[in-house]
Amino acid sequence: MTKDLTSGSPMRLILGFTLPTLFGLLFQQFYNLVDAMIVGKLLGAQALGAVGATGSINFFVIGFCLGVCSGFAIPVAQRMGAKDYPQMRRYVANAAYLSALIALVLTIVTGVFCRDILTAMRTPGDLFEDANAYIFIIFMGIPAVFLYNLLASIIRALGDSRTPVYFLALSAGLNIVLDLMFILWFDAGVAGAAIATVLSQGVSGIACLVYMVKRFPILRVTKEESQLDWTACRGLCAMGIPMGLQYSITAIGSIVLQTSVNALGSIYVSAVATGSKVYQLLACPFDAMGAAMATYCGQNVGANQLDRLNQGVKSCSLLGLIYSVAAFGAMLLFAPQSAMLFLSSAEPQLDLLVGLTSQYIVTLTAFYFPLALVNILRFSIQGMGFGALAILAGVLEMIARTVVGHFFVPAAGYTAACFASPAAWICADLFLIPACLGCIAHLKRRNPTASLETLSKTIGRIKPAKA
Repeated sequence: MTKDLTSGSPMRLILGFTLPTLFGLLFQQFYNLVDAMIVGKLLGAQALGAVGATGSINFFVIGFCLGVCSGFAIPVAQRMGAKDYPQMRRYVANAAYLSALIALVLTIVTGVFCRDILTAMRTPGDLFEDANAYIFIIFMGIPAVFLYNLLASIIRALGDSRTPVYFLALSAGLNIVLDLMFILWFDAGVAGAAIATVLSQGVSGIACLVYMVKRFPILRVTKEESQLDWTACRGLCAMGIPMGLQYSITAIGSIVLQTSVNALGSIYVSAVATGSKVYQLLACPFDAMGAAMATYCGQNVGANQLDRLNQGVKSCSLLGLIYSVAAFGAMLLFAPQSAMLFLSSAEPQLDLLVGLTSQYIVTLTAFYFPLALVNILRFSIQGMGFGALAILAGVLEMIARTVVGHFFVPAAGYTAACFASPAAWICADLFLIPACLGCIAHLKRRNPTASLETLSKTIGRIKPAKA
């Protein structure tokens, strides 16, 4: 059930790992999109705007959870590459303990301060109650977020990017049924959509846990391996906390930007909310590439196959460029039709809303290759073990979005808001490109025998020609 990424063609391995991960992310986005489509079509653009008004704070908190889970999986991938299975299982057990603690603390804190956060963000009064109902339930589901994402990250660290997809497919189907049930039958409004999302993710997490227990004997810990290990906890936190903070720091800029957009009025909030759903769906391949590179780099560093790092980064960047061009071309042609997936034809000011949403979508997709590099390089750096460096990229993204949101959006309006994320991606790349090259060079200097070992193994795999 595991896969070794330390030998073979980097392009083939990365593509083979990325595609199943992409399908999983698409399923995850699918049930997020179903929420938006059902809310927008059945409850109206104002309800959709209420959900969208929580997007940045949602990303701030849930992004931290996702980052921590991904970071906890990096030591697992490195020990997998080094074939050190007892230590790998020790990391898995202690990651579970830490995740339970962090989930408990976050659930309590976000639940207590939910209304205060929305007030500080200047959430429009006509959206406030729906926004609060939605995000409060999402925050109460943080344990379910940790359950699924930690298990999925560990499975991917072992080289298996397919298994999590199956459970997300189950979750997506369940989410559709629950959405319709809570909104149509129980008249639960946007709260029903949030309940459906939390329950669906919880089911996929439990299913994933049951499957892991039965089908991954390599993860069955002994009594000694399951004990709390402070050294392992420190190692996990050194990877997971910086990775989680990177997401949250990035989200601070998004919160400032969202606050400025909120001040423009409900129709602009709805346009950004609708456009963000399309953007998030189209950006799934970049998230999949990032997940692939974290595991690829982690395993190859653990196996001391350092020459393969540059090859992997170049191969994945080429995939990112090809997809970026295709996505931009598609949105030049079909942005209005994409917007209408989430809007009712009876919506007041429909033409203006579609035009604003299309402008947002086309602007972001025009800068998709910088976004591709952000994901590929950042996760590669984290997979190599330099998680703290990735925080600096998040800081640059935060600064860029904050500057645009605080200074340019009030002056230039909605157009400036459309360029905030592209500015953030470019600023991050200006740091990530030299940082990634520097990390690879540092590892090679620290392990001068790695290149010789790689060459020796390569020669050993070459079959002699027949006479």
